[in-house]
Amino acid sequence: MARPARAPLLRRLLLLAALAASCSYYLLVLQAQASAPPRYDGFAYGGGAAAAWKDAVLVEAFLDPLCPDSRDAWHPLKLAVERYAPRVSLIVHPFPLPYHTYAFHACRALYIANKLNSSSTYPLLELFFKNQEKFYNAATSSLSSPAVAAEMSKMAAQTVGNSVSEFLSGFSDRRTDSAARVSFKYGCTRGVFGAPFFFVNGFLQPGGGSPIDFNTWIGILDPLVSQQGERIEMFTSI
Repeated sequence: MARPARAPLLRRLLLLAALAASCSYYLLVLQAQASAPPRYDGFAYGGGAAAAWKDAVLVEAFLDPLCPDSRDAWHPLKLAVERYAPRVSLIVHPFPLPYHTYAFHACRALYIANKLNSSSTYPLLELFFKNQEKFYNAATSSLSSPAVAAEMSKMAAQTVGNSVSEFLSGFSDRRTDSAARVSFKYGCTRGVFGAPFFFVNGFLQPGGGSPIDFNTWIGILDPLVSQQGERIEMFTSI
């Protein structure tokens, strides 16, 4: 008895799979083009945004304000960047991890602070790191989303220098929602799937999702900073 031919069916399935993949890629490209933000994502540390694109070594950190590993990664990173400033610049991209229920709220709070008083953005990030336990999943399990926003506003208002009601109104501003969404999407385009993640001059550093200690940062940055004086031209005009 002859067996039914399976090759034509297999070819059709593979063709359909390839077509689906191509369509998905095309839609992703369109979406990426349509959702490009008006400015580069993230917060420049110490006002080093201008230098970041020229002669400085650029460190990019993707941090979740409610992530313990992000908290532990912040202090050694901050010390290393300050050691080499202005030859090293830092941009932090808020990256809310989906399994931290109110991480997206915390990232929105950073954008609210940045809008009300840009010098308060990093102090608020550090305040979140010091008070993470208040906003962990277990601690907020019986709270509503507006209640958590109110608690964050109470915590942030003194650092930012505005009233609680002024800060809380930022959670009703769709622009802070959009900015936090852009940060998350941007991280995804860079292949970020956890926090903390670090890039140096655009290159991903190993051990994504885990803190990098101070000595390791010195080992990464010191050779790069030393090379800056050599003015090596990597590319020539065509």
